[in-house]
Amino acid sequence: MMIYDLIIIGAGASGCMAGIQASRKGASVLLLEKNEKIGKKIYITGKGRCNLTNNSDIETHLNNTIRGSKFMNSAIRQFDAQSTMELFESYVDLKTEHGNRVFPLSDKSSDIISALSKMLKNSGCEVKLNTTVESITKQGDIFNILCSNDIKYQAYSVLIATGGKSYSATGSTGDGYKFAKTFGHNIVDIKPALIPIIVKENVKQLEGLSLKFVEASVVKSGKTLAKEFGEMLFTDNGVSGPIILTISSQINREDLTNAKLIIDFKPKLSVEMLETKFLREFEEYAKKNLSTYLKTLLPSSLVPYFINKFKFVDKKISEMTKTDRNILINGLKKFDLSIKMLDNIEKAIITSGGVDLKEVSPKTFESKLVPNLYFAGEVLDIDALTGGFNLQIAFSSGYAVGNSVRLK
Repeated sequence: MMIYDLIIIGAGASGCMAGIQASRKGASVLLLEKNEKIGKKIYITGKGRCNLTNNSDIETHLNNTIRGSKFMNSAIRQFDAQSTMELFESYVDLKTEHGNRVFPLSDKSSDIISALSKMLKNSGCEVKLNTTVESITKQGDIFNILCSNDIKYQAYSVLIATGGKSYSATGSTGDGYKFAKTFGHNIVDIKPALIPIIVKENVKQLEGLSLKFVEASVVKSGKTLAKEFGEMLFTDNGVSGPIILTISSQINREDLTNAKLIIDFKPKLSVEMLETKFLREFEEYAKKNLSTYLKTLLPSSLVPYFINKFKFVDKKISEMTKTDRNILINGLKKFDLSIKMLDNIEKAIITSGGVDLKEVSPKTFESKLVPNLYFAGEVLDIDALTGGFNLQIAFSSGYAVGNSVRLK
């Protein structure tokens, strides 16, 4: 039986990159994938367009890494966003959009997967699809990989690049955690990241409502756990959108019992500025009802919910008292919703938690517990914000493994 220099479990972004780089160095590499094609999760990233990376400097990438930023420092310096773009531009045209997000010019993630397939083929990396790894053991210097249908393979090195737990339909079912545990590795608790937030209140009537230029924060016991400015939207049972996804990654390891989501609809106006504004405009709208005036401050579809939430009577503006004005200001600046939970991990863009970074080398991504055992990508306790940063982590970590694997 042939003994490979490296066997990679999982043909996602990190596994493919490791296979390409290791093969280019002259290693004999076998890439095993349980799905019928490589890059199944890549296919759905960026809403099917594939946000390949972020066209920004190394510091920006590290600053957008929520957990594992220090750990990723070496790898991203080995293979940064510019390296990723240069590599793919040999196979597919790219473009940079708002927020420095990089996409294929065609807006088709299939073009990125096709490019990876060509790179794997050109590098000489062997790929076997529809192959599920059941177990990995080690005897002496040799790893034994047992696959479905009792197929067996052997290698001097193994890379576990099986992804996390989100979007299990793509094959990310947590296999890597099981394999890591068999070799004595600790798994940091798995949490959903970049995920909608479910609230206790019934917000069904607000579903689909998008809010721009608002500030959202999560507060518990008087302490602000996270705060972001930008765009968000209501779902059938909570909130989502860019700033909510970011907040979710910052609070997913907190106890959210009695935590509140606070929305500031007018973050650029202070309480005093709003008071002055009301005193001035209440004269102009004196004969109008409150609901009519509120449409100048809030989206029309939010007005009935707002009036009901703060128990306003839809009376004429001329009848509004100082107490009414104070309640109105408080509602605009501190619109609170009680957090029930983060949504199901199946809806998470990325998984937070995974193989403990203390047990892995940040330069090579080799296990500190088992020689020649490697980890890369989402299986590790590393996660970043949206914008192409997570895929870059996958590419950088995969490259580091491919570059450091030992040849026999």
